[in-house]
Amino acid sequence: MEKKKQEKVPSAFGRLMGYAGRFRILTYLSLILSGLSSVLALMPFVFIWRIIREVLEVQPDFSKATGIVHNGWMAVLFAVLAWIVYVSALVCSHGSAFRTAGNMKKTLMRHIARLPIGFADEMGSGKVRRIVTEVTGSTETLLAHNLPDMAGAIVMPLCMAVMLFVYDWRYGIACLIPVALSFAVMMRMAGPAMQEDMRLYQNALERMSNEAVEYVRGVPVVKTFGQTVFSFHRFKASIDDYCEFCMHYTRMMRKSMVGYIVLINSAFVFILGLTLLLIRGENYGMDILLNFLFYVIFTPAIATTMSKVMFMSENNMKAQDAVERMDSILNLQPLPEPERGQEPDAATVELRDVTYRYTPDALPAVSHLSLKAERNEIVAIVGPSGSGKTTVAGLISRFFDPQEGQVLIGGTDVRQISKETLMRHVAYVFQDSRLLKRSIADNLRIAKPDATEAEMLDALKKAQCMDIIDRLPEGINTVLGSRGTYLSGGEQQRITIARTMLKNADVVILDEASAFADPECEAQVQTAFKEMAKGRTVIMIAHRLSTIRNADRIYVLKEGQLEEQGKHDELMKKNGLYADMWTEYEKAVNWKVGEAV
Repeated sequence: MEKKKQEKVPSAFGRLMGYAGRFRILTYLSLILSGLSSVLALMPFVFIWRIIREVLEVQPDFSKATGIVHNGWMAVLFAVLAWIVYVSALVCSHGSAFRTAGNMKKTLMRHIARLPIGFADEMGSGKVRRIVTEVTGSTETLLAHNLPDMAGAIVMPLCMAVMLFVYDWRYGIACLIPVALSFAVMMRMAGPAMQEDMRLYQNALERMSNEAVEYVRGVPVVKTFGQTVFSFHRFKASIDDYCEFCMHYTRMMRKSMVGYIVLINSAFVFILGLTLLLIRGENYGMDILLNFLFYVIFTPAIATTMSKVMFMSENNMKAQDAVERMDSILNLQPLPEPERGQEPDAATVELRDVTYRYTPDALPAVSHLSLKAERNEIVAIVGPSGSGKTTVAGLISRFFDPQEGQVLIGGTDVRQISKETLMRHVAYVFQDSRLLKRSIADNLRIAKPDATEAEMLDALKKAQCMDIIDRLPEGINTVLGSRGTYLSGGEQQRITIARTMLKNADVVILDEASAFADPECEAQVQTAFKEMAKGRTVIMIAHRLSTIRNADRIYVLKEGQLEEQGKHDELMKKNGLYADMWTEYEKAVNWKVGEAV
């Protein structure tokens, strides 16, 4: 039985060159030019050595030194030529690096656009943002600088090894001893353990980025409820973890790094020691002194080259880590699309025995849940924090698919409806909806690109937005954010509702859509909700219970399961979970400063 050949896993460099496309030729050209530059950069040392040799040979009659000017100009010429070739290498490498980073971002964004919206909540928007921006950008340093330096770091030691032994093999060995010792120390620092440390370092950065995003998003709640220091304990914990890791890693590498720096810069000590051994009183040849001077001038280049090698290995690990983190997104599969999507024939929304877990080993966010909403109904879903309210909204919008049960719109399983058709039938108003820094009209046309001005004004009127439009200097053509034109949270929410009405979807999901409405405009938002419900199925996720008191049906969830259902008055008579929540809500609303114990 033949063994299956294992597929060859491409290296990080190979993956990056795949993203470079036709510009990869620039990367290869930069490697060649950088190697050539390294060779040219060694030539000035040769001409400087010739100058020193000539001066020592003709002393004290320096008038016989006729080649000093020629050798000096040749040293300058090769130094300038090496600089020009190296700059050319960087121009080529940067051209390829920018295209590679750009193509990586485009590839990620095209893939993310195909993924269900729910994946960002599971992975963390801060982590996704960091991978798309910072992680892909980190490969730019590798391609633009480190790869050309790598070529030089490989070519230069080969040429240096030849030169070290050509002039005097004894001095060559003396120079190689600290190089070999420092290389051994470097491999201890940059070995497989460092790859794991690099992964842990990037993980710590991602956690800190995620927590920073969540903290900033929660600032309105923090300010409202005065949570002070307790509001950012997770954010602070992530910062403390990052600091602790960095300090631990620094302390762990301290001795090795000091040893490396000392050894790589100690070539002069070995050269001087060898020279003292070779000198016997005054019986020594001029060639020993000449070689000593040459190696004193030449050996500083060794430290520079070895430092490039060390940082090259570190950045190779960063590139490998960047590719793996990209794959953590690229390996995520979009939700399956039907070959021939069906068209729902009604606005009815139904969940049949639905169970959903965010991760395989997690507790169900909703468990064997069944509920239904009809056209022209306002259905509310309430419950304690973590009861599964937002998960239900996400399942209806197909941000993710249930592991068990069915989600039906118009009697059709959402998995049998194409993404475009589903988005046409379902509109989702998020709790923290944002408007673009464009005109009101541009923000409305997101829902319907070919909408006329009359249609937009009608939607704005139904959403109770005309008081906003009347005070704007250019009406619906006013650009938000320009000339001090800003809207409050409640005003932004009403514009978002107008956009939803303009879309004219059969099913509207409001995820705590009145959360940021101030008391003055809450009544207007409620009126807009009633207007929106005409001819549609409206599902409201609510924490502010006053907004759903007149709902046609209220579903009360607890730990992902249906606890109660009915209208407000019916649920109050049951004296169950909803009644308890309503009592607590009224206490919170009527609470005044001075009543706290």
